[in-house]
Amino acid sequence: MHKFLRSIGFSKLKELDDQDRLLQDVLVHYDFKKSVLDEDGHLFAEISKEFAPDVGITVCGSYDEENLFHMEYYFPFYWGSQVTSYEEIAVERHYANESFAAACDDMRVGTTLIFYVSNAGEYIDVQTSRRMQGSITSVSLSALAESGTILFPVRKEQKALPADPKKLEERNSLFAAAQNGDEDAIESLTMEDYDAYSMLSNRVRNEDIYTIVDSYFMPYGMECDLYNIMGDITSCEKVRNHATSETVYQLGVTCNDVPLDVCINEKDLTGEPKVGRRLKAIIWLQGRLNF
Repeated sequence: MHKFLRSIGFSKLKELDDQDRLLQDVLVHYDFKKSVLDEDGHLFAEISKEFAPDVGITVCGSYDEENLFHMEYYFPFYWGSQVTSYEEIAVERHYANESFAAACDDMRVGTTLIFYVSNAGEYIDVQTSRRMQGSITSVSLSALAESGTILFPVRKEQKALPADPKKLEERNSLFAAAQNGDEDAIESLTMEDYDAYSMLSNRVRNEDIYTIVDSYFMPYGMECDLYNIMGDITSCEKVRNHATSETVYQLGVTCNDVPLDVCINEKDLTGEPKVGRRLKAIIWLQGRLNF
């Protein structure tokens, strides 16, 4: 049973028989289907059904010589609408299934973002046709949240000044140099981290940590595509799963200047989400590669 099924409105799904009936419904009454030949000459199929706008389940597998479909795996999805990053993206196939993980070095986060590719069929199609060079133009990140809490925004005494593009470019160059082993760049970033740590250590004695840190994007647990995030809510929409009548929230969130869309079950969200407030959540990060 997929842990994040409840994020899209299937919190009451407990029995394997119920799961099998749900997957059979996806295969029979699908909304989208993508069939492509993989590198081994097998006909790979990606079959999806929406249970709410941009929210649903994808079943993946292959057809045999008698045109019978064999399911390999499935996953719940939420298709994000925002373009998150234009940085270079590396994609690697999982060993167990015909599924893919992708990595993006986004300097705004300061770490490598690793996410689950939600449009594997389209990627295989481009890959097998030898059109990969420069074909990935951007990525739209989205996430399913296991649990979440709504926090009030931080009141800032002074209006934040717009970021200086020159300084931002210099900082990104510094990160790039550090990744390439430049010792001066590494030392400079280490001193910045030390200064930030000293400032936090002094302020946390008298202030709540969430008034000091207003946004973060951190790896969570042992799986590489799970994250603990906190960011500003930029959009909020309430939708209903038409199969279960459960309510889910679709939230636009900005974490460390990185925009992404988050879907969470109303039952798993503490507090009332509104634009301007903050979301703190544990998420499974997905991404659609834009070709």
